[in-house]
Amino acid sequence: MDSGLLAPPFEPAALAAADTSTLKASLLKQVDERESEPMAKKVRLANETLLPLFNELERRNPTPDLNQQIPLLKGIWIPIWSTIPFQDIIPGRVHHESYQIFDNNGFYANLARYKPGRKTPILSWVSRWLLSYDFMIMQSYGIQALAEVDHPSAPGQIGQDYWEIQNVCIRQVLRFGSPAFSAEAAQAWFNQTVANYQKNPASQQQTARPAQGKNRVTTKQYEQIAQARPRLDHLYIDQDFRLVKTQREKSQRPSYTVALRLPT
Repeated sequence: MDSGLLAPPFEPAALAAADTSTLKASLLKQVDERESEPMAKKVRLANETLLPLFNELERRNPTPDLNQQIPLLKGIWIPIWSTIPFQDIIPGRVHHESYQIFDNNGFYANLARYKPGRKTPILSWVSRWLLSYDFMIMQSYGIQALAEVDHPSAPGQIGQDYWEIQNVCIRQVLRFGSPAFSAEAAQAWFNQTVANYQKNPASQQQTARPAQGKNRVTTKQYEQIAQARPRLDHLYIDQDFRLVKTQREKSQRPSYTVALRLPT
């Protein structure tokens, strides 16, 4: 373990005594190169090891006001580690070509490239050079005051602000001989999708449904994602670091994401 970083088990006294930069660095160390681990293993890591660290960072969140979080969100973020299950419903996600992009127009998107069969020796060359599958789920976001206790995103208190998240559309593209899925390419795809949606929202929603036999996300999976009204909470957010807790449905386990802003 690097000098000065905290190691598990994370004791309350040690967490309280550490400065915030040490807490963030310790979390990054714990999840480093672990994004490709099986989802069940990542969930155990969160629940059995990292929760005290999450709780201490939440206690120190410098930006708890949701309205003040909006200016911090704009830009491209790299999900370093996540327990969100939908990200890996398709095998072969390329982790260094996965992005979360926020704009100040009320839209954001999760985008990723997938290389089916890239870990199979016989298929890896074909997958690397000929076949790529790009996936995007675009959502709208805004701040609302809770008016009903049974709202799917309810934080618990009537009148309390919460993130109102709506799934807008899903895009899936199978590409042959495609160059790398760079941050610039992801941003351009997101910008075009937002522009198309703003011109004709109804048409964009209809064409987002997957075509049988052509796309990797099935109709049933699409419907489960599209109908969800996820809850989002920034346990910690500053200019370059985000620790996010999400929950697609009240009955679903919470998911956690550690994200870093893409350097400019």
